[in-house]
Amino acid sequence: MDSRTFGRVTLTLPGLDEPGLYLSSVQSLEGGRGVLQDFHYADAVLRVLDLAGAQLVSGKITGLRAARVHLEQLRLSVVEFDNCDLGSATWRDSKLSRVVFRNCKIMGAALSDLTLDDVLFESCKLDYTTLENLRATGPVVFSQCVLTETSFTGCDLTNAVLDACTLRLTEFGKGRYKDLDLRGNDLSAITGVSKLSKVIIDRAQQVELAQALLAELDVTYGEDLDDR
Repeated sequence: MDSRTFGRVTLTLPGLDEPGLYLSSVQSLEGGRGVLQDFHYADAVLRVLDLAGAQLVSGKITGLRAARVHLEQLRLSVVEFDNCDLGSATWRDSKLSRVVFRNCKIMGAALSDLTLDDVLFESCKLDYTTLENLRATGPVVFSQCVLTETSFTGCDLTNAVLDACTLRLTEFGKGRYKDLDLRGNDLSAITGVSKLSKVIIDRAQQVELAQALLAELDVTYGEDLDDR
């Protein structure tokens, strides 16, 4: 079974390239009785992708471009998204297990009430996205992602990993962050430092967190008062 390790976390990957596994090309993500299995959905360009109450099992979604995306009450198991542009998607109340997003754009999106287990976001752009009430019940990793002005609100990211990500004005709101591994990131421009109780960092990152906290507090330095 294919896996990758990030820090203290080992992810089980979909492993859809294993010998003997055949994926059938499909023209839609709507399967019979709401279940789509052993599929490959490729290079679709859509004005609207609206999917609710479906199960996607053992499949690849590659090169998908959709101007407007609404996803709700989905169950994804052993699925890969590769080089997809989901734009400002609305995605809520869903469960993802052994799912990989690779080289995807999910910018200005609203992701809420998602349960994640063995989920990897790799080299994805999630700028200006709101992630609300996400729950990591197993390994969750954001690796080499751009999270500029992304907001985490009410999330449980216990034991999750952010690895070599761009965290410029990334906001950490109220949530659970115990053992969230932030090593290998520049933390000097994040917001919500006071919420990051019990996270994992390197000692060298103490200075970055101090910079972020001082910027957030908007302090005035005494020596600057003489110039007023």
